[in-house]
Amino acid sequence: MSSPRSGIAGLGFAVPERVLTNRDLEKMVETTDEWIRTRTGISERRIAAPGTGTSDLGAAAAIKAISSAGLKPSDIDLIIAATTTPDMPLPSCACLIQQKIGAQQAAAFDLAAACAGFVYGLTTADSFVRSGAYRNVLVVGADQISSFIDWTDRSTCVLFGDGAGAAVVRSRSEGGILSSVIGSDGAHAELLKIAGGGSCRPASAETLESKQHFLYMSGSEVFKLAVRGMADAVSTALERSGTRMDEVTCLIPHQANQRIIDAVSERLGFPKEKVFINLDKYGNTSAASCAIALCEAVEQGRIHKGDKIVMATFGAGLVWGAMVIQW
Repeated sequence: MSSPRSGIAGLGFAVPERVLTNRDLEKMVETTDEWIRTRTGISERRIAAPGTGTSDLGAAAAIKAISSAGLKPSDIDLIIAATTTPDMPLPSCACLIQQKIGAQQAAAFDLAAACAGFVYGLTTADSFVRSGAYRNVLVVGADQISSFIDWTDRSTCVLFGDGAGAAVVRSRSEGGILSSVIGSDGAHAELLKIAGGGSCRPASAETLESKQHFLYMSGSEVFKLAVRGMADAVSTALERSGTRMDEVTCLIPHQANQRIIDAVSERLGFPKEKVFINLDKYGNTSAASCAIALCEAVEQGRIHKGDKIVMATFGAGLVWGAMVIQW
């Protein structure tokens, strides 16, 4: 008897209305539109309005995903919110999303895996569904990185945007999630971090003055590790699923930087025309990145029933993940 499988039954995403273009950034920090585009591939990003919480974006995406799956919020058994920018330290962002969408029957918890959060969340949901513990699991990848950006630091402020994507995971008889790979290496934790605000360095005049509540990244080091980590994870996920590279219809990489995406596809020997990219419109939305890209790839007809697709992610931790799905 074959093991039960899970798959994605519904998708949805949400981004803020405000568009921050490279031209806008030229007025805020020493940079140019050409410098940003040639080094990152980003033209604009979405920025949440003051008072907006990550849970607001997550709830909007969740409602769309649940409707897409033909379900009601009351049908959801479990909510996994992948985020590193929750509205507050507690309660969890997942609990706030639960309240906002009216999913009173659902258990809820947050999962912190930075930019790899959506694949980590889908992997966790897959295990819950396949075990029979839950029937309908909502995975939300949402981040509001703009709240943690130093807008005088051009090495980071040009890269990130806000957004959320969501997927409903439930059992299916064929296809679905074929394999997944997740990993981490805490030895490189210092390369990408927000040092202040936790139990080690709680908020104080000193942490505020030294800008420890803003995101710090060692870009060149992260670049090299991201390329290797994403490519290796994809290769392992394909091997585990028994899928050949030429069987893959679409590669959906973490939308962090065009140079990283190009280097990953080159390392894998994957045709660039089969790589889905929406980085230019949204920038790096962290845990929402692959979720939003998957939604748009489906909407644009890049993915059809029966197609095999691969998602690849990498983020702070350092963490990485890849997943093979038959649509």
